[in-house]
Amino acid sequence: MNTQAQEVAVNQQRRGTLPGRLCSYFVYVPLVYFYTLVLGILSLLSSLFDGSGRVQHWFARLWARLILKTGFVPVRLEGLENIDPTHPAVYAANHLSALDIPVLYASIPGQFRIMAKKELFRYPLMGWHLKRSGQIPIVFGDAHASVSSLKRAGRSLRKGLPLMVFPEGGRSPDGQLQPFMRGAFFAAIAEQVPVIPIAIVGTYELLPMNSFYAIPGPVDLVIGRPIPTTGMRLRDMDKLAGHVRAAIAEMYYARAKVAPKP
Repeated sequence: MNTQAQEVAVNQQRRGTLPGRLCSYFVYVPLVYFYTLVLGILSLLSSLFDGSGRVQHWFARLWARLILKTGFVPVRLEGLENIDPTHPAVYAANHLSALDIPVLYASIPGQFRIMAKKELFRYPLMGWHLKRSGQIPIVFGDAHASVSSLKRAGRSLRKGLPLMVFPEGGRSPDGQLQPFMRGAFFAAIAEQVPVIPIAIVGTYELLPMNSFYAIPGPVDLVIGRPIPTTGMRLRDMDKLAGHVRAAIAEMYYARAKVAPKP
């Protein structure tokens, strides 16, 4: 058995232990809810006097860092020099786990806005925070609503705020990269801003989809070189999606504990 396979086997064994489950259910999860409740309320209150979203983003970063520290999830960051938070860009990341959002908020400098599924905006407190902090809802399967959201994303970029997108449209069920949706790159081409590929590695092993408890362990966040969109037109969205997916796949599979599908 190779080293990666051994690590996967150890993680699965730890995931099945009763002490690990009890610690997650009765310590980690309640603390996550506590952080979300307290900081969510403070974030909403801050939105009453801060229209820029700066204070709300600070609360989101604090929330993310507390979650990672409580879960003993250190983030190893690589390629940070490829991000300039003072210039608009589209950050495109793979999506493996509910831990991805805390990893990104805790690690990416400067403010940014996230395109998230509209369903998340319906939850009490979380949805209120998303709306008040300027995050952008996306509706899958509704072309008219999606165009409206993409135009809103363009306005965010014109204000100088980077945009975070998950081109797979949801979390991976098996740790593999899923097909990328072309529409995720509409705003990048429309506004002629670069796309920065980001590979998240390790969150699937710690908290996979449909799991209700997490285990501790390191996560790698790898930031690739910007991919320019200068001169591209909207008909090039498929080409751009393929280019970005290839860049993320190269970074991800070089470090992931899952082998790429043939």
